[in-house]
Amino acid sequence: MELTSQMIKKKAKDLGIDVIGIGSIDRYVNAPVLMNPKTYFPEAKSVIVIGMRIPRGSYRGIEEGTHWHNYTFYSYNRLNSFFRPRLTYELACYIEDYGWEAVPHYPAVPERAAAQRPVAEGTVPHDVVFSIRLMGVGAGAGEMGHSKVFLTKEFGPRIRLGCILTDAELDPDPIIEPGTICNKCGRCVRDCPGNAIPPVKDEDKKLTVEIGGKKISWGDVHMGRCTLTHHGLNNTVSPFLKKDFPNLEFDAASSDTTEEEAYRLTYPLALGTWSNCHYEENSGSIIKYYKYILSHCGYFAVCGAKGCIRACMDSLEKSKRIENTFKHPFYHKKGWNLTVERVGDKKGVINPFREEGLDKLYPSIREGEQEKSKFK
Repeated sequence: MELTSQMIKKKAKDLGIDVIGIGSIDRYVNAPVLMNPKTYFPEAKSVIVIGMRIPRGSYRGIEEGTHWHNYTFYSYNRLNSFFRPRLTYELACYIEDYGWEAVPHYPAVPERAAAQRPVAEGTVPHDVVFSIRLMGVGAGAGEMGHSKVFLTKEFGPRIRLGCILTDAELDPDPIIEPGTICNKCGRCVRDCPGNAIPPVKDEDKKLTVEIGGKKISWGDVHMGRCTLTHHGLNNTVSPFLKKDFPNLEFDAASSDTTEEEAYRLTYPLALGTWSNCHYEENSGSIIKYYKYILSHCGYFAVCGAKGCIRACMDSLEKSKRIENTFKHPFYHKKGWNLTVERVGDKKGVINPFREEGLDKLYPSIREGEQEKSKFK
C-alpha cells in the first residue's frame, strides 16, 4: 500500500503532534558512527522527527520561585517519557499498518552510553544512541540553537523531540538554514545560572558537524556545570540545597566538574538518606525536597532552564522569530537569584543539624557547649 509524507503528516496532526519533519537517510552520512541512524537501522531510508510543545505556563512556578513540580513533570520528564512517546508509538503503528517497518526511538544522552564490547566482531559497541537534535536538524524540523537546545519556527526552544526510523522512502522536507531562528543574541549565555554556555563569539568553543551538506554549529556547553545546576547543586537556583546545606559555599558556575562526575554527585545526594535521623524530617533524606520530587515525578529538574529556554524564548518572542506568541510577556519583574555564600550565622563546625534540632526542642540547653576556654 502506498504511504506518503503527506499521509504521515496528516496522521501526526490528527494525533496531536505539534511539529513533524522528514529527512532522507543520506543526510546523516557524516554523522559520528555512534550517533548515526544507519548504525541503528541499516535499512532505514527516512528519518521522521516529531515534537510536542512545552506549555509556556509550566515555567511559571519556577520563575515565581514558588512551585517546581510543573517544570519537572510537564516540561521535562513526563513530557519526554510519557506524553510524547505515546504519540510516537501511535504514529509508528500507523506506518507499520502500511507494511513498512518503523523504529520508534526513545531519546537518550549519547555521551552517557556505557562503553561496551560489541556483540559480534567487526561491529560497533552496543548502546548506540544518536543525537535526537541532529536528527531534527536533518529532518527539517528546526535548527540547533547556540545553547545546544533545539529550536523550531513554531515554538522556539519550547519543544521535546521523538524520532521514528523507517524503510519507507518518503519525500523529505528542506533543511532549515542555520541562523533562521537563533539570532545569536547571547541571552542564553548571560542568563545561564551555571555559566555553562560559552560566549557566542568564542570560535574556540564551538562544535560543528555536517548534516545534509550544511555546517551545523553550536556552543560547546560545559555539561558538568549544566548538570550540577539542572540537578540542584547550584546554590544560586536551588533554595533546597541552601536550606539543607546552609554552610556549603560551593560555586557550580566556576566548577570544572565533568558531566559524569556531576551525575554521580547529584543523584546519590538526592536519593540519599542519613541514618542519624531522629531529629530530621522525611526519613532522614539528605536533601528533603529532592527525594520528594523524585518520588512524585521520577526525575528532578531544579534550574527551570533559566538561560537555555526561558531567556531564549523571551528573546525570540520579542524579536518575532517564532510563531507561537502570547498576549502578555513572560517576564513581569526582575528574576530572583540566590547567593553562593552561606546565609545566616554559622552555628558551629561539628553538627549544625544537631545544634538546630536541640535549639528548637530544648532552648538554651547548649549554652557554653562550644565556647572558647576561659583558661590560659
